Amino acid sequence: MLINLSDVLTKEGKTLKAQADIEMSEFVGGFGTFKITGNSGVDLDLSFNGVNEALLKGKSQISFSAPCDRCLKDTTVVLDLDFEYVIHGPEFVGEDEEDDDQKPFIDGYYLDTEALINNEILVNWPLKILCKEDCKGVCPVCGQDLNEKQCGCDTFVPDPRMAKFQDIFNANKEV
Repeated sequence: MLINLSDVLTKEGKTLKAQADIEMSEFVGGFGTFKITGNSGVDLDLSFNGVNEALLKGKSQISFSAPCDRCLKDTTVVLDLDFEYVIHGPEFVGEDEEDDDQKPFIDGYYLDTEALINNEILVNWPLKILCKEDCKGVCPVCGQDLNEKQCGCDTFVPDPRMAKFQDIFNANKEV
């Protein structure tokens, strides 16, 4: 959805409150494609902040379906997005002109809410997605989900720095 910012960027004292729907059905990032299972839309507050400059504040909540990083079960990820930007119109002349190139959600006098939300999801994406904090993951030997039951596999991994000593012991072992 595009929101016209021309009044807020050009008229002193002008404010704009907007509620926009999020029409994305999935989020595509460099780390995968994730289905959006719910969203609250996005609440925006824009206010004049100077000639060709406005203050943008917004909030949204989005939930995704994503696999747990340890056991690979689908889990729900909820992102509470709360953001604030100083945005500039196309005729802005000032010190922060290079900074505008970093805001892909502004096109002339229009704010692209889908691009804004996509940017915020990228910035707020969790480093690790877990189904629960104490998720045990899967067995590296047989692939059994260790949250359900223990498999009994030998998961001992020797220290590779000690491999030469193990070779010496194996070479001198009596049969």
